[in-house]
Amino acid sequence: MTDPELLMDETSALHPLSLYAETKVGFELELLDPLRSGPICATSLRFATIFGVSPRMRFDLTVNEFTRDLWADRELEVFGEQFWRPYIHVRDAGRAVRTVLDADPSEVEHEVFNAGRSGENYRKLDLVEEIGRQTPRGRVSYVKRDEDPRDYKVSFDKIRETLGFETEMTVPDGIGEIIEALDEGRFGDPFDGRYRNIP
Repeated sequence: MTDPELLMDETSALHPLSLYAETKVGFELELLDPLRSGPICATSLRFATIFGVSPRMRFDLTVNEFTRDLWADRELEVFGEQFWRPYIHVRDAGRAVRTVLDADPSEVEHEVFNAGRSGENYRKLDLVEEIGRQTPRGRVSYVKRDEDPRDYKVSFDKIRETLGFETEMTVPDGIGEIIEALDEGRFGDPFDGRYRNIP
């Protein structure tokens, strides 16, 4: 990102930096192509990075992983601590899908919506500081690595203004619920491989 104050919206140029991102962009373009034939009424939701407690818990997502590691009194290595990302709670992500499904088709057909809240853009450094406010455990070291150059802040005004959608959970809320769930032992061993999609 060249301007840290610039919020990316649905009209901003897409610059996918991985095969995963290239695939997502390719499918979106294909599904939203106005010349595409067939009965598909497509809407694209571009989700912020997911976090929070869920029935199928994931500890390979940034907020969840950072919270778990510090709660467990481990050393957390953070790279790219100044990089910005938007975040959305898993329940709010589900609500965004429901909002689109319940909307008048004329409002959502062939539309793209960023799903999240503009105030929920954080740097990794901000996440670490917020977790530190909620638990005194763990140690953090910041490391230099030439990986994952994604750095962006996102506007979610369109989904709010068009569909009235606003998130209910903030990152601090999610950190608190993760710590509570860990304290209660809800996950057994939170480092077990079943809590990761990424090996």
